[in-house]
Amino acid sequence: MKITLNGEPREVTSANLTKTLEELGFGAAKVATAVNGAFVPVAARETAQLAEGDRLEVLAPMQGG
Repeated sequence: MKITLNGEPREVTSANLTKTLEELGFGAAKVATAVNGAFVPVAARETAQLAEGDRLEVLAPMQGG
């Protein structure tokens, strides 16, 4: 399935958000996620489903000031 990850086209095999994050290498990382501009909390990722053409944003927290 084709999605857009952080503005870049990607091909993934799973529609499940948790499994997609694992597939993309974000499995154990502490990240924030949004699908099509809507924030998806960690607790909702297991049931969140992606569809062809969805936009997935994955953001890692940054330290500093």
